[in-house]
Amino acid sequence: MKLQTIVDIKPSPWKIGYDDKILLVGSCFADEIGEQMAQRYLQVTCNPFGTLYNPLSIAQAINLQSSISNLQLINHDGLWHSMAHHGSFSRPTKEETEQAVRASIETMQQALAEATVVIVTFGTAWVYEMRGDGVSVTGYGIVGNCHKLPESCFTRRRLSVDEIVAAWRPILERYPDKHWIFTVSPIRHIRDGLHENQLSKATLLQAIEQMVNGKWANGKLHYFEAFEIMLDELRDYRFYADDLVHPSSLAVNYIWERFVDTFCTPQTKNELVLQHKRWKHEHHIPLH
Repeated sequence: MKLQTIVDIKPSPWKIGYDDKILLVGSCFADEIGEQMAQRYLQVTCNPFGTLYNPLSIAQAINLQSSISNLQLINHDGLWHSMAHHGSFSRPTKEETEQAVRASIETMQQALAEATVVIVTFGTAWVYEMRGDGVSVTGYGIVGNCHKLPESCFTRRRLSVDEIVAAWRPILERYPDKHWIFTVSPIRHIRDGLHENQLSKATLLQAIEQMVNGKWANGKLHYFEAFEIMLDELRDYRFYADDLVHPSSLAVNYIWERFVDTFCTPQTKNELVLQHKRWKHEHHIPLH
């Protein structure tokens, strides 16, 4: 008797190993997988700009140069915020925020230059654009985080497949030597509405499909079915956290195992197990 739909994922002919330097960017699912890698002592840099959800903000983080002159720094609720960064970069003074932002840009630049593998997780196709003088500026001002500014400051819209591909194609063509693994976050964005969330995920999936099969892919663009695993194999609510939105630790561990089966050799898999035991031992807190 078959009680589960298993997502058929063919092992990748190209493998990740301990010699690789890995950069992860994107939604909080990237943080989850990055943590799994860090606990096994892989060479990982995860989300230098903090958690980002939409494809254009992630692309902006990768494209940003050393100057912060083109970044929007806004004072709100007693803190200075970078509209391209997560709220963890917000500080009481503008100077402190600029310092944190500069450090994040340097980290991103170094990690991107050294990375042999870049893992990108798209969370949503819905974006918020800053309004200027009461009028939304189309194509400019898409923010990585709203920082709890009033809703009247933004225009909300859904990106098109063509917009996403157009933003990412120059990046992929600029770094043909790197392997890129794209995923769609299995985390549902309930605030967008359930129907809108489905439309958003479908947009992301179509955009990734075009990129992975594009002429510039050169065999180095890959898609990993984290979204499909959560949707079909782990569809029961026991695989979700208490908020019924985020995957539980059990689900994250299962998806991680499927990732390892896809992108790692048997020798690397054995080393991952050994290094995780080492990590647990080093982080064990004795009772006495």
